[in-house]
Amino acid sequence: MKWKQFVLAAWALFSYGTISAQGEPIEFVNPSFEDFPRHSKPPRGWNDCGFPNESPPDIQPDPAYTFQVSKVPVDGDTYLGMVVRDNDTYERVSQRLPRSLEKGKCYEFSVYLARSPMYVSLSKTSNETTNYTTPAKLRIWGGFDQCDRQYLLGETKVINHDRWLQYNFTFEPIGNYTYIILEAYYQTPALFTYNGNILLDHASAITPVPCKNKDKKDEEIGPELNPVAVNTPKQEKGPNNTTPKNGTPKQDTPKINTPPPPPPTPKKELDISNVERADLREGTTIRINNLFFQANKTEITEESFAVLNQLYEFLRSNSDVIIEVGGHTNSQCDDEYCNKLSNDRAKAVADYLASKGIPRDRLRYKGYGKNRPIDENKTPEGRRKNQRVEVKVLGFKQR
Repeated sequence: MKWKQFVLAAWALFSYGTISAQGEPIEFVNPSFEDFPRHSKPPRGWNDCGFPNESPPDIQPDPAYTFQVSKVPVDGDTYLGMVVRDNDTYERVSQRLPRSLEKGKCYEFSVYLARSPMYVSLSKTSNETTNYTTPAKLRIWGGFDQCDRQYLLGETKVINHDRWLQYNFTFEPIGNYTYIILEAYYQTPALFTYNGNILLDHASAITPVPCKNKDKKDEEIGPELNPVAVNTPKQEKGPNNTTPKNGTPKQDTPKINTPPPPPPTPKKELDISNVERADLREGTTIRINNLFFQANKTEITEESFAVLNQLYEFLRSNSDVIIEVGGHTNSQCDDEYCNKLSNDRAKAVADYLASKGIPRDRLRYKGYGKNRPIDENKTPEGRRKNQRVEVKVLGFKQR
């Protein structure tokens, strides 16, 4: 009998310990971003997940006053400074969690955010000193590897205040993510990429909480607010009539059969031959098919001028449209070569359009290398699709 009681007691203790462990907060290493203040170095415990050839985030405030960031920390001596840049690159850091998030469970997390009114650095496009002061937002990702952005757990509105405010997030991961990524990002939708900053300090642990409403989609949130489920009045349940407290019998509500919604209209695949004015929005991407270059070069082949002239006529007819010409390659080259080749090819297209009379202030170009494939690189057909030129609508000039 004593042995049985001992086994039951041990099992109860084990079960209690397991349940308690499941409800324990997930602690970050160095949640207040403490370290020796300096630029281009993420705080200890955090990994840089930025872009190639771009500097990492900064540990602020820098005593050398390099960036003229002087805000007093919320907690400890330092905080994290991250920027977004006018060349379509932005900063982010990640950390491996001591225990993975669990799919289908809900969690709370908070962090203090602010914007520095001064964050002086060089512009990546003009190479001139500028103030990275345009408001940016924070995005939080879950992933399975150091810089793996699998699922957007939450995001804020742009941080346009210079004082520290606590931002609270509630999220429900759709996978057992082992990494968290904190990312500075532009206001969306953005007319142009720009130079901005965001400051982070005093992050909390990630705490398991009951799920309030699994059907509610996360939204952009502001300070001291969670995406909260809307509470609707409770309906009395049961197939039979019931008698509420006032004594009046409640009648069943008849069911109304509604027809199913129509299937969604297939998304129109835009290329320069079929795009119409009504299709144009900020961010609209237009494929340029039948545009060819000489192998591993930037020279446009003679057969490609027909489609380039179509693009020219489109821009001439829509004289307020501002575009970015984006060059892309397949994976058959190293990063440095792919980036340069795609950028030079995009520039060649922009130069051709400018030579035909399209104003330069309506043309931008950028090479994305092999970073944005639209098909597999395992087959010749897939590689052909990935090696492409696209036009993105950046915005519209005031007429």
